[in-house]
Amino acid sequence: MMTPHPLSDEEITEQLADLPSWERHGQAIERTFRHTYHECVHLAMYVAAKAREIGHHPDMHITWQRIRFVITTHDAGHRLTAKDFDLAHHIDAIAAAHGAEPA
Repeated sequence: MMTPHPLSDEEITEQLADLPSWERHGQAIERTFRHTYHECVHLAMYVAAKAREIGHHPDMHITWQRIRFVITTHDAGHRLTAKDFDLAHHIDAIAAAHGAEPA
């Protein structure tokens, strides 16, 4: 398997322009959604299924009526790659389909 290519700061800025609700924190991007606790658990399961399908997995943190996704590419030395932004788009679509709201 080929190691994904880390993005430059300029490329990351361009990618984030298409994902306005995601925030960069160092070499990761993050977004938090709000829903009932059980719907957050369901959302995590749907995202996990998509992550398995595409072979790229976010960190997921579930608290009371919140779920936070943190994405970086571990195989690229914990740097941001195009895979991270692709996954973020999938997460946004899944969250919207399940009625999750921005937190």
